[in-house]
Amino acid sequence: MTFAVVFAVWLALAVTYATVPMFAMPGYAVVWGWGSLVFLGLAALTALAVRRAKHRRRHMERPHP
Repeated sequence: MTFAVVFAVWLALAVTYATVPMFAMPGYAVVWGWGSLVFLGLAALTALAVRRAKHRRRHMERPHP
């Protein structure tokens, strides 16, 4: 969940840098955009790991016949 929030912040910064002419930093939009994708990937991997851990824990708690 934390990485998803960081993704949203980085994406917002990328859009801001790309669209607000006062900042005059369109090149940085690419950097922040790629950074947001990195954090999106980390959020997905973290969510997948948590899901697998829950599944594994549930599977191990079942009594075997």
